[in-house]
Amino acid sequence: MHTPTAPAPSPGFGLGLRTAHYHEILAAPHPIDWFEILSENYMVPGGKPLAMLDSIRQDYPMVMHGVSMSIGTPEGPDDSYLRDLKKLMQRVQPLWVSDHLCWTGVHGRNMHDLLPLPYTEETVRQVAGNIRRVQDYLERPLVLENVSSYLSFNSDSMQEWEFVAAVAEESDSLILLDVNNIYVSSFNHGFDPLAYLEGIPQGRVQQIHLAGHSHHGTHIIDTHDHAVADPVWQLYAAALRRFGQVASMIERDDHIPPLPELVAELGVARGIAAGVLAEQQAQRTEAYA
Repeated sequence: MHTPTAPAPSPGFGLGLRTAHYHEILAAPHPIDWFEILSENYMVPGGKPLAMLDSIRQDYPMVMHGVSMSIGTPEGPDDSYLRDLKKLMQRVQPLWVSDHLCWTGVHGRNMHDLLPLPYTEETVRQVAGNIRRVQDYLERPLVLENVSSYLSFNSDSMQEWEFVAAVAEESDSLILLDVNNIYVSSFNHGFDPLAYLEGIPQGRVQQIHLAGHSHHGTHIIDTHDHAVADPVWQLYAAALRRFGQVASMIERDDHIPPLPELVAELGVARGIAAGVLAEQQAQRTEAYA
């Protein structure tokens, strides 16, 4: 009987590794439990990026996060991409490997965007098959992130969270729950973000992403160039109440501030997690009193 894949133990609270912080990270210890690297930045034969990565990973665990696997493409991920990814994985020995539940192009042409999929049973079967092939090749579970979206397909026959859950269960993969993306899409499409959380299986969430966005009044764009917004922090607390103390990290891809500012923002995540844990412990104590 097959035992479903379970998330690895949480390593705590991390940040996205960015070139602007390389030297500061190496100069002194920081209250950062782990770093997430963008896989494609290091899928190179050599040079400074790999040298810096090798130095930093001596002191910090790493997670690999890709943006170009295109797991939702009908023909599946490109073989040469997977070979380069596995080579990097063998070098880095990451805690886990993640990418996005989306497609990024067709016929070998990368559009450099994370494009949503139609939420249908047919897509679930197709994507799950692609995931199983990748997992067999990498010899480890794949962790896939929900993307933000700004349109929907007329063919959709299920809600996004039903689709994410179905893909994870069908492929026996894990979920990178991007709380900011849930908030962005809930505003753009008018659904309840708490319903989204309730629809995600508790035993499938490996990691949580936190990030900032740009609010344009009628719509929100997932830009990763601002601090985490208050409604996203509130949704993060709700996610921790449902999924437990999940590995959490902050992404910043533009207008990157000094490292101490991001470490302080990471401290907010730690504080929220500690508050939720204390709240749950108090509830258990009261229940047994």
